[in-house]
Order: sequence, then structure tokens, then C-alpha cells
Amino acid sequence: MSMQVPPVARAEMMIRRPAAVVYGAFVDPAVTSRFWFTRGSQRLEEGALVTWFWDMYGASAQVSVKSLEPDRRIQIEWPTPVEWTFTPRHDGSTTMVVITASGFTGSDDEQVAQAIDAMGGFSLTLAGAKAFLEHGIELNLVADHNPDAHVKPDA
Repeated sequence: MSMQVPPVARAEMMIRRPAAVVYGAFVDPAVTSRFWFTRGSQRLEEGALVTWFWDMYGASAQVSVKSLEPDRRIQIEWPTPVEWTFTPRHDGSTTMVVITASGFTGSDDEQVAQAIDAMGGFSLTLAGAKAFLEHGIELNLVADHNPDAHVKPDA
């Protein structure tokens, strides 16, 4: 039996900061590097090709920025479509962030595995963003998720 509907990964979290602050944290690598990747080649700008680095894993990813709606939405290709939405809550001082990834490829099993992995990764990212933006705490969730996979610096 094959899938009737392709899998979609979705992670969401309320962050107790205004939408402009939360959106800015995902656009500016100087902030994003405090809770997700170790560095980025530049700020997200519509049409830009940006590189994100996870130095502890010796990994990087090229990200194509498809669309930005300040304080509302980010759309990228990485290599599949990923979308962030930032919805201000009624009080104006909190934001609901939803990250959705789709377009997974391969067999049905491979697509499901990719979606589960993406959901887990984005859940860690949102938890780290929440801790940093609300409390200034860097939890190192991404680095600590798989410490045995860290690359060893040349001795």
C-alpha cells in the first residue's frame, strides 16, 4: 500500500516575544547562531543563496530564500520547501511560530523518515529559540543532540 498523502513535517511553539523580534531572530544569523546553526553566510534576503553551517558536525547547507514577509513569513528551499509563519497573539507580546517542511523525496519509507527527522530538528530549533529569546539562555540543543557525531578538530 502506498501513501495517499505525502508527509509534511510541522513544528510549532509560542514564544513570548513580539513577532518582529522572533522573525528577526530567524533572519539574522548573528542571532540564529545562538540557538540553531553555528554561523550563516549572510542575513536572509529575498532571492539570496545563503549558507548555514553546523561546524560541530562539519556540515553546511545551501538555502535559497524564496520569499520574505517581514514579521510574518519566511519561505526557503533547503532543498525542499520550508516555511516559517509568525502569528502575533492577541496581546501583541507573544508570537506563535509554525515551521512546515514538505516535498520529501524517495520511497514512502524514506519520505516518512525525512519528515520525522525534520520535525525533530525543527522542534529542537524552536525550543532553543524560545529559551534564548525569552530568557537569554543558550541550551546547545542542536550540538548536544548527537555529540558522538561531532567532528574532531585537527590535533
